[in-house]
Amino acid sequence: RAPACALAVCGLVFCGYLRWRGAGPAEHRVCVVVVGDIGRSPRMQYHALSLSRHGYQVDLVGFLGCRYKLNVILDVFVSVGPRVVSYVTKVIAQSVQILVTLMETRRPSHILLQNPPGLPSMAVCWLLCLLRGSRLVVDWHNYGFTILALAHPHTHPLVRLAQWYERAVGPLAAHHLCVSEAMKEDLRENWGIRATTLYDRPPAIFKETPLELRHQLFLRLAQTLPPFRTRGEEAGGAGERTAFTLRDPVDQSVTWRPHRPALLISSTSWTEDEDFSVLLKALEEYERCVREGRGLPALVCVITGKGPQKEYYRKLIDGLHLEHVQICTPWLEAEDYPTLLGSADLGVCLHRSSSGLDLPMKVVDMFGCCLPVCLVKHEENGLVFRDSQELASQLQALLSGFPRAGGRLEDFRRSLQTNRGKRWDDNWTQTVLPLITMTTPSP
Repeated sequence: RAPACALAVCGLVFCGYLRWRGAGPAEHRVCVVVVGDIGRSPRMQYHALSLSRHGYQVDLVGFLGCRYKLNVILDVFVSVGPRVVSYVTKVIAQSVQILVTLMETRRPSHILLQNPPGLPSMAVCWLLCLLRGSRLVVDWHNYGFTILALAHPHTHPLVRLAQWYERAVGPLAAHHLCVSEAMKEDLRENWGIRATTLYDRPPAIFKETPLELRHQLFLRLAQTLPPFRTRGEEAGGAGERTAFTLRDPVDQSVTWRPHRPALLISSTSWTEDEDFSVLLKALEEYERCVREGRGLPALVCVITGKGPQKEYYRKLIDGLHLEHVQICTPWLEAEDYPTLLGSADLGVCLHRSSSGLDLPMKVVDMFGCCLPVCLVKHEENGLVFRDSQELASQLQALLSGFPRAGGRLEDFRRSLQTNRGKRWDDNWTQTVLPLITMTTPSP
């Protein structure tokens, strides 16, 4: 009887605390939750910015750069303890961590949660919404169990548990958003969930970069990245020079260098769903073709981002013997990333969707910059490849004769310039804002 009384007292104290934290109106407060690095969740950042622009107070809950010490300790425990026990312990600890953090926020009208990862955050957020009279909105980027299946067989107990959890807890949310019509149909047919499709759209900062700004960016990058510097005797020429541009010392105008290298960019989180050995093998094949004199330009390949597999691939890059292809892996400042995308000649995306239902936000941002991409809709915005050999052939076809005018690369860029869709703000205002305003609970 004593444990039961103690539990009841704790429950009363907990509910009283929630009432105290929930005092006051909730009409214009939304809590955006990312159980991961906020810096790698641009879509949720854009949600928060759009809510703020429309007068909402926003609590953005997630990790900044690195994870909390508790999670680091748990990761170490997972690697040395029994696998199932370790996962259960980590889920329980994260549940407490999420619950305590959300309890420290004022009562929101809605909690907007990114999924994946939804285990354990989806159940915790639903419980808190139930107790505080808020509404849970789940934004389905993908499925957590399919990502887990990248490391385990589909029949593995952990994969099955994750799938059961998403199917059981997912429908409890008040509203659902998803990234594509394909995911909307899958949620409806197989999960019984009616979702609203909010297509990923680039914000206004992603656009083609004027030549003057490109030159300034290249000068800054050249201070730390050798591929952006001029080579040999050219470095001593008059005026500001980079590997791509030069400034006339007389009239201060900026022009392209006549035999500049092509600038290829790939953005990544360096995770298991992106196999960069495909790109590295393609670049080795491209190097061979340049040496054979096939009329291809030199190539500067910039791979941006941070993630767990970055050091592994950097060692592979250091082991390559390339003369006409230069590779660098910088971490860019937030304001420099869209400028670099808008300055590139070609993008490559190696994201392998675990569910086959999502399109990476990084590709959407490239489209906003009118940057042709290898991986997407064939013969319209770029080319789809299946392996390194096919990617190497596409690089050769697109860059043959570069930088002279004409060719398929320019055709793809013109297609993107002509068929620009809505930007993020317009799309969000039309799709999400009515859902939030019409379903705000009373204070």
